Amino acid sequence: MRIAVTGSIATDHLMTFPGRFADQFVADQLHTVSLSFLVDNLDVRRGGVGANIAFGMGQLGTNPILVGAAGFDFDEYRAWLDRHGVDTASVRISETLHTARFVCTTDADHNQIGSFYTGAMSEARQIELKTVADRVDGLDLVLIGADDPEAMLRHTEECRSRGIPFAADFSQQIARMNGDEIRILLDGATYLFSNEYEKGLIESKTGWSDAEILAKVGHRVTTLGAQGVRIDKAGEEPIVVGCAEEERKADPTGVGDAFRAGFLSGLAWGVPLERAAQVGCMLATLVIETVGTQEYRLRRGNFMERFTKAYGDEAAAEVQGHLV
Repeated sequence: MRIAVTGSIATDHLMTFPGRFADQFVADQLHTVSLSFLVDNLDVRRGGVGANIAFGMGQLGTNPILVGAAGFDFDEYRAWLDRHGVDTASVRISETLHTARFVCTTDADHNQIGSFYTGAMSEARQIELKTVADRVDGLDLVLIGADDPEAMLRHTEECRSRGIPFAADFSQQIARMNGDEIRILLDGATYLFSNEYEKGLIESKTGWSDAEILAKVGHRVTTLGAQGVRIDKAGEEPIVVGCAEEERKADPTGVGDAFRAGFLSGLAWGVPLERAAQVGCMLATLVIETVGTQEYRLRRGNFMERFTKAYGDEAAAEVQGHLV
């Protein structure tokens, strides 16, 4: 099963300021702020929802096709993804713009000042999925993740017109989208991904009830935080899967991306939806135990031992043969 993952590709530049931002502001001079903070450290991490999901799928051996736009500074990041089983040949490289970048400084009180530079991400709207499909002899599913909004709309319309099954995953972009855009992006999706808060926001913005949305998509996959995930399909009982036990909680960033990576890998393997969700939850647990969205290491033996403990021998038997 050939799965393409469209979505943002970015790097995070995270800095720590040992003092307090509040101590640096002068009340009657806030209209003309000019400040520079001497920071203690810089942590550069690879990110972007498209790249995060593709990385996880690569770790599970399902060779995803990453579709997105990056800058002329992408060489090192591309090499990292290539080494971890991601097909990056369909990433568009901008000739003039840098890869999207999040720059954030956190103070001693955990207050943050950050900026997001979209950069090359804006060129994702120029990517045609037909070119990708022709290169790999067809696509069985396209995940349309958070990206340049115009790119998300173009990819959705192209999937419909070419009869390519697609999964809608608005993620961070849902906040800036209006009801009309969300209706376009979800109508006809084989899978609709969201967390529980986003689920309510989708219903509020579209004016459609849960039942009306279920009539327009194949499956609605809703992550529930520490409670796991629920998969709904019109006319059927929901599938509910709990989380695997975590050994520690280091950083929740990227957990949703990891779940999607595991779930999509399960689809690629052809296992039942419940098993796919269990793989997603297990991978998400590995990510929450690690600082950074692509810093975890998937060790087959450890993964299967913990998976078996969480979901039982029968579930493990259906998954083990696919894990490489």
